[in-house]
Amino acid sequence: MYDLIVVGGGPAGTSAAITAARSGASVLLLERGRFPRHKVCGEFVSAESLVLLASLLDADHKSLLSDAIRITNARIFLDGHMLRTVTDPAAASIARLELDAALWQSAVASGVDARQRTVVQSIVGTGRFLIKTPDEDFEGRAVINATGRWSNLTMQPNHNQAKWIGVKGHFAESSPERSVDLYFFEGGYCGVQPVDLAGDSKHGRVNACAMVRADVAGNLKEVFSRHPALAERSDRWEPLSEPVSTSPLIFREPQPERAGVLMAGDAATFVDPFVGDGVSLALRGGSLAAESLLPFFQQKVSLHDATQAYSRMYQERLAPVFRASSGIRRMLGLPRPVRKPLLFLLGKTPAVTRYLVKRTRWVA
Repeated sequence: MYDLIVVGGGPAGTSAAITAARSGASVLLLERGRFPRHKVCGEFVSAESLVLLASLLDADHKSLLSDAIRITNARIFLDGHMLRTVTDPAAASIARLELDAALWQSAVASGVDARQRTVVQSIVGTGRFLIKTPDEDFEGRAVINATGRWSNLTMQPNHNQAKWIGVKGHFAESSPERSVDLYFFEGGYCGVQPVDLAGDSKHGRVNACAMVRADVAGNLKEVFSRHPALAERSDRWEPLSEPVSTSPLIFREPQPERAGVLMAGDAATFVDPFVGDGVSLALRGGSLAAESLLPFFQQKVSLHDATQAYSRMYQERLAPVFRASSGIRRMLGLPRPVRKPLLFLLGKTPAVTRYLVKRTRWVA
């Protein structure tokens, strides 16, 4: 019987596992894949989460932060215009190939029983949970679902929403600017930023990550062709990785708890990735879920009270960020005649742009 079973080994899951284990809980962490591996992600780690990330990484992986490229600018390319804003304090650019593996190994170093290539088939119970896998069953007093937006433990009906997909790849580019560049087009957008890979510095590298409607584009080549400036830029790139994709990307209201199971990261809800705070919110959500359970592990409150406390804190601290990011994306997706004066305003008043960016950030 474990105190906590965490399903999903991404930033939300490892953050939860490390937080709980370092507080004395017995923790089992299950991941269906194997590290290292690429994930569809902008790989932008906002400044608001860097202190938390540093605290989660064990001593052997602290250099991941110190060696990371710092992103000091953001540029938006839309309707033939470019909007620029300063990223202050600077964000970090860290490949998920490295980030997820470092967090996983830090969980192991923290005493977590961490198992890869373990597919969870079902979660049974509402207090004494039974986790079923093809090879073995596990029992836990509490469960955190951090399996992402599309797993068999998370998926809900699509309700006929337009289908959105995510696709990402790494490319060689000579001397890329330390900027996160967002190229908007009808039916989607693509973010591009420099990102480093461990042990190989022969090329400048950029990560291109797009969110697009399935009827608009189905791969990165089609995405690049949707924006003239991006098409011209990408013509000079050489691929450094096989593209990876994910779908569907479903927008819905946050659901921090389901049948007594705490939901963290994309399992709770999907944050629009263009705001660049997805990794930060995953780390915060996972840590918050684990912290909410600590009084339960200490037999000070019931599991119901602990899950309700998490739901309240999630709605107060994290949900406003999701709503703000969705609102800004809808604003940028307005018809061009309506959007034109808005872009003029943003271009002439950098303070407004900085305010909108601030609205999409988690603040303690």
